[in-house]
Formats: sequence, C-alpha cells, structure tokens
Amino acid sequence: MTELLFVLEFILAIIITIAVLLQKSSSIGLGAYSGSNESLFGAKGPSGFLAKFTLAVGLLFIVNTITLTYLYNQQSGGSVVDSFVPSAPETLSEETPSAPAAPEI
Repeated sequence: MTELLFVLEFILAIIITIAVLLQKSSSIGLGAYSGSNESLFGAKGPSGFLAKFTLAVGLLFIVNTITLTYLYNQQSGGSVVDSFVPSAPETLSEETPSAPAAPEI
C-alpha cells in the first residue's frame, strides 16, 4: 500500500509542478507554450481552471503525504530520528559524584 502511495506522491508532485508553470505570471512563464487556450477554457483563459486544478491537486498531495506518514509510522513502530539520536540517560543515580566544592578563601 505504501509503495503505491509513494509512487502517487511523485506523480502528484510532477502534476503540481506542471500546473504551476502553466499559469500566467507577470512574465507569462510557460503559459506562452500552451497556445490559444481562450477558446477552450472561455473568455478568461485557463487562469481560473488552472488555479482550481492546482488547488485540488495540492490538497490531494497534502492528504497523500499525511496518509503516507501515518502508514509509515504504523509499519516501522518508531521515528527515523530514533535511529540517529542516542537515547538520553535514564536518571542520575546517587553514586554519581557531585560537582567539586568551591575552594575556601
């Protein structure tokens, strides 16, 4: 299951990247390569459609990421950080020497 969602994560990332690059900006971006889209998308052009499409794919991306995180933590039973950070000592015992006393003047 996680393998399928992981592949879907990459596909969604590529789709979001393309959708963002196709949107109009102050310097047109890659929207110039999309041709005359005004007849296909209406009088406003693709801006409204692409904004809604990008929002929908972005929400799918976020839901997929949260699902992957949950499933991975359920499978592994721990965090990746646990393998890199050593565990803290339990408690200091009474046998541990205390700090040296300050010399008297």
